[in-house]
Amino acid sequence: MKALVIDDTLTSSTVISHQLRKMGIEALTAADGATGIELFKEHRPDLVLLDVIMPGIDGYETAKRMRQLERDGEWTPIIFLTARTNDEDLERGIAVGGDDYLVKPVSEIVLNAKVRAMQRIAQMRYSLVVLTRRLDEANRELLRLSSVDGLTGISNRRQFDEFLQREWARGVRSAAPLSLLMCDVDSFKQYNDFYGHQTGDECLRSVAAVLKEGARRPADMAARYGGEEFAVILPDTALDGALQVAEELRLGVEALAIPHGVAELGLVSISIGVACTIPRRERGTAEQLLGDADSALYQAKQSGRNRVMPYSGEEQ
Repeated sequence: MKALVIDDTLTSSTVISHQLRKMGIEALTAADGATGIELFKEHRPDLVLLDVIMPGIDGYETAKRMRQLERDGEWTPIIFLTARTNDEDLERGIAVGGDDYLVKPVSEIVLNAKVRAMQRIAQMRYSLVVLTRRLDEANRELLRLSSVDGLTGISNRRQFDEFLQREWARGVRSAAPLSLLMCDVDSFKQYNDFYGHQTGDECLRSVAAVLKEGARRPADMAARYGGEEFAVILPDTALDGALQVAEELRLGVEALAIPHGVAELGLVSISIGVACTIPRRERGTAEQLLGDADSALYQAKQSGRNRVMPYSGEEQ
């Protein structure tokens, strides 16, 4: 443990430093507030013993400046050394950041008791800070897990719903186009039945990896919508751009060359429905855009699968 003693009286400073060293505490000394502040910045002591009455910067102002120098989560116990014991002085000392006081001349027994008490408080506070950080980390991990699909590792349905609503609201403000791709693994039930669920899971993970790679911009999102169905949100993307991305995704899954013995192509493929609109308050909703993309996906399935189909139910 390291303590900083700031006292302009040499005798008092020497006695206190000697008492601290007997307690196994390294003592740094300063004769004025300005020097003490510099030592505080340089050494970051575990404890400060601070005289109230000093030339230049007094103890109150010194304590105030030290508190301002502390980083987030830091706390250094400050004990005032004073001959003043009236209520107003004690109140002022606490107000500027002091934690306790010792009346001069300082009793070795009282100093020992005060320092040990501050050590216990500091240790309890440190333990609380560590626990709080661990809880924060655990909460962040829980939040991450709550937004990630456990099988594929991409965003889950909940995260998709929230993201779509946010992007719709942003599109309303910016009048920028918003595109949505609904993707479905063709004949996946037959694939599962033929190869087994474990192989089916591997297939979904591989498809998800292609979609995640294809949604390459930071603003894009690929999500598992449910079962063998996936969705890709493309903010600030017009229909032509969305169709291009969709075709790249379709070709990417085809390039995986995953055997599908009961499919016409002989390989795993996906069908994609594409919808695009410019969000407006007075017309349309995110749910309507989702419905349009789903309708386009249905048309892609009805047209023979393994293809990209834009929504054509209304003028884009």
